[in-house]
Amino acid sequence: MRRYAGALAAVALLAAGCSAAAEPAIDGRVQVVATTTFLADLVRQAGADRVDVTSVVPLGGEVHTFDPSPGDAARLAAAELIVANGLGLDDWLTDLAVDAAAAPIVRLGEGFPEETYIAGRGDGAVNPHLWLDPDLAIAYVEHIADALVGVDPAGEAAYREAAADAKTRFAELDRWATERFASLPADARRLVSFHDALPYLARAYDLEIVGVVVSAPGQEPSVGEVADLIDEIRRTAVPAIVTEVQFNDDLARSIAAETGATVVRDLYTDTLGDPPVDTYDGMIRWDVDRLASALGGS
Repeated sequence: MRRYAGALAAVALLAAGCSAAAEPAIDGRVQVVATTTFLADLVRQAGADRVDVTSVVPLGGEVHTFDPSPGDAARLAAAELIVANGLGLDDWLTDLAVDAAAAPIVRLGEGFPEETYIAGRGDGAVNPHLWLDPDLAIAYVEHIADALVGVDPAGEAAYREAAADAKTRFAELDRWATERFASLPADARRLVSFHDALPYLARAYDLEIVGVVVSAPGQEPSVGEVADLIDEIRRTAVPAIVTEVQFNDDLARSIAAETGATVVRDLYTDTLGDPPVDTYDGMIRWDVDRLASALGGS
């Protein structure tokens, strides 16, 4: 079992004003606002029955290019804790929250040892998609539990127990995923992804990302970049191009038609979906099953 959570730095709370001074909700639950649906689910898993959590980006939404509304600012202003990923993924939320809210902000992707991070596509950029490695998601949940204790000390025992339960589930999820990929032939562990969302999952399970269709969401590749990617797919015999539910897959299908690769159109990386993809655990199981099948696993 790969292990990172024990080395995670102390909770990185960026407070704008009196962080714990927000009035509790009538039912006594801690009011939490998270950037995305998968982060909201991790908050639920760490929060037991002591939190109410909502997501700013709706189900199926695109976090990289999301444009928050005045209503979102009002939700942040009423929160007792704000949960983001950080690392450039959702800076629009933390920028808005500093102006709109007095609650502490926890950025779950920040504070890991430097060697944990994988470089992103851009000068000095860090890839922010750590949560797609279940072992790193354990650290996310522990980080959330620490933040919840900070705003609701009376709930510490409940938060620690819930985080420990999540740790057990995610460790089992990691073992299952390792076994699911174990049947892949060595020469079939290559894929192309729509955007650069999968390097932590790939590192965890010994896959190779040969390339991406777009360098960043919202940025169309040039004709030359598409031609280069087609050449690389042919050269390395990539069996699958994977896209995500929140993106149009027309370009991926065009590239597949030129190369003979299979297109997997329905991965979930930055958002949850309908059952069985309505929890973090369900999202990982869905993605691993889809990837392993597309790459030739039994």
